[in-house]
Amino acid sequence: MPGYLGAVKPLVPPGVYTPQEDTALLADALSEEPLPPGADVLDVGTGTGALALQAARRGNRVTAVDVSWRAVWAARVNAWLAGLPVRVRHGNLFAPVRGLRFDLILANPPYVPAPPGSPQPRGTARAWDAGRDGRLVLDRICREAPALLRPGGVLLVVHSALSDPDRTLQRLRASGLKATVTRRCRIAFGPVLRERERWLRERGLLSAAENKEELVVVRAELPL
Repeated sequence: MPGYLGAVKPLVPPGVYTPQEDTALLADALSEEPLPPGADVLDVGTGTGALALQAARRGNRVTAVDVSWRAVWAARVNAWLAGLPVRVRHGNLFAPVRGLRFDLILANPPYVPAPPGSPQPRGTARAWDAGRDGRLVLDRICREAPALLRPGGVLLVVHSALSDPDRTLQRLRASGLKATVTRRCRIAFGPVLRERERWLRERGLLSAAENKEELVVVRAELPL
């Protein structure tokens, strides 16, 4: 996602997810989300801190979380390089922020379906491998995020159409949130999808004619 650190080249160490099209799509949604200065924002699975820094530039109080220590240190260094106050915590999903409430939660979780017998993801693979249905982390977000939102608070989550956006909407609505898909884009298959293309077609997740992946942003709001 060029430009999120201004003129400073972001630090992306080995093993940390490089911001790509899904980051950019979520960044677009963030840019149009009406937030007053000083809002409390959580970026979960922050990676390099790209989205956290964008939120901090708007004068928000930003907390970023990642399960990878490399990502935590990358996000901290990138925040320092950008001169922005971002609190970066290490931990699994929402564990480091239990008991806190936020006006906005951003999530770009792993969402790529993985064939049975795939090895436990390590390094950058933790940023995309998400179990047989691609929902290993998505379902946790749908279940746990609503309790961390203030009334009127918003969850923005990006993921692939391969991991069933309708299920995301259903689960968030079942938790009392007003949820809808607000953005869609189609992108060329990356290396991971090209490697799994045959398996995805055999499972019926890709039709014979499909040659691009659809990404979606789901916006879910906790009513006042």
